[in-house]
Amino acid sequence: MSFYRHANEKIGTINNIYNGDMMPDLAINTFRNIERLFPVRKIPASSAPRSLEKSSLSLGPFKSQIKDNTTALADQNYDLYDYLTLNSITGIVVLKKGKMVYEDYLRGNGPDTRWMSMSVAKSITSTLVGAAIQDGCIESMDDLTVKYVPELKGSAYEHTTVRHILGMNSGVKWDETYTNPGSDRRNFLKAQLAQEPGGLLRMMSELPEAGEPGRTHNYSTGETTVASEIVIGATGKSLSEYLSEKIWEPCGMESEAAWWLDSPDGNEIGGSGFSAVLRDYARFGQFILDGGKAAGKQVLPEWWTERAGQPIVLDDGEIVNYGLMWWPAWTEKSKEHKAFQAFGIHGQVLHIDPTEEVVVAVSSARPKPAGTQPIDDMLFIEDLIENIK
Repeated sequence: MSFYRHANEKIGTINNIYNGDMMPDLAINTFRNIERLFPVRKIPASSAPRSLEKSSLSLGPFKSQIKDNTTALADQNYDLYDYLTLNSITGIVVLKKGKMVYEDYLRGNGPDTRWMSMSVAKSITSTLVGAAIQDGCIESMDDLTVKYVPELKGSAYEHTTVRHILGMNSGVKWDETYTNPGSDRRNFLKAQLAQEPGGLLRMMSELPEAGEPGRTHNYSTGETTVASEIVIGATGKSLSEYLSEKIWEPCGMESEAAWWLDSPDGNEIGGSGFSAVLRDYARFGQFILDGGKAAGKQVLPEWWTERAGQPIVLDDGEIVNYGLMWWPAWTEKSKEHKAFQAFGIHGQVLHIDPTEEVVVAVSSARPKPAGTQPIDDMLFIEDLIENIK
């Protein structure tokens, strides 16, 4: 990697991240240095970086009234300073119509700080599936998974399709509990730590069925690695190479990024381990908001971005509040705006509001993987968007 001012900071371990057992300063150092935890493949900055023009609009002072549904306490009014402090925010970038409305960094971070994506990487991986469909490398979302990942023949994934993988509706059993040492998610982490070529796919191939494909939704980080292997198998390129070609270069990303590998010189881990500066996460959000166009070229199918962040319907008609590895809005106002998010543990947020033409990228260092956001991100971001004047 090129020079990086945070490179010599003391960091914790990968198990510390998933256990949520680091003091704040150590956690911050770790989250901005995750490329030191595993081998990575780097994605170079664009050869023609595009500046984020400053908007004539600005973010005015406001109070966000957030209802407390868990106690008998009165509703609380939170301003921006409350949100940044209580939610352990380390950076925030707000774009409207592609122009910079607001940007701030905390706890020693800056525009040059790379930060972990965690499950925001899932949305990047699924977007590359879309690019492969647009390129014709993947013929259809209804193609069988094993067409592109033959290593999964004979497994519970044999009769799943690309569509099942994108919606996490494979019917394959999975326990995503981050803090349970015996969960599938933690066993996946152990396989990742082993750094054996093909080890993650071998683990996925050994999982049992839990239901019929297309009829059971089960959030699974492991399934995103299946998605990344679909892209690799379909395109014949590494995930990082394909990301660079289709998005990072044409979108004018200003900084180098990195992606964890399953083994030295191996394949990228589709569900986590991507690291980039916050402005480039925002640019990625803008690419999605722009309908998947980069440098005037349609990179994604024209229907992709409208469908990716909206709830999916299972084969039995059940509606699931999950998209193509994006989270549809769960609050009424954001639903009206057809908003959606990429979200990662410890509070990584990429919020896209197509109605208001706003992208909000947030990096955080919350103490536990989940359940430690005093202020609901989506509710607060809704009010933030309303106060761009």
